[in-house]
Amino acid sequence: MAKSPKGSVISRLQSAARLSRTALAEKLLDQGLYAGQDKIMLALFHENGQTPSELAAKLGVRPPTITKTINRLAAQGFLEKRASEQDARRAHVFLTENGEQAIRAIEKSVRKTEKQALKSLDKKEQKALVKLLARIEANLSKGAPPVEEEIEEEA
Repeated sequence: MAKSPKGSVISRLQSAARLSRTALAEKLLDQGLYAGQDKIMLALFHENGQTPSELAAKLGVRPPTITKTINRLAAQGFLEKRASEQDARRAHVFLTENGEQAIRAIEKSVRKTEKQALKSLDKKEQKALVKLLARIEANLSKGAPPVEEEIEEEA
């Protein structure tokens, strides 16, 4: 594929990803959260009580990065670590009540950022974009089948 006047597809994807992360980070900062902390909290919201290594694997980051972020979130009162009942050497991470309350703010920040990113696209274009991005992800993820995600309809 020839380069478009505005750059390659990869550079456009990278730019859009960087700008969306920055916009989301600004909204999260208003909630007292830093970029990346939201992913851990949302992962725990979907499956509370994971180990740091499970979280690292699911989020595709190194265990030392997860440990540092978990410690920061615990210091902020969003998470707590508890020793495993089966193996005291292992810790499990849980959302606190404050962490559970912060989930709504995180989800709202994500929705606002998505709305901002997609504001000039109609519903058909949004749906096509999601399908195309899923195919690109599948192409780059060593043969994993594409994940079909739907854009949530606004209430």
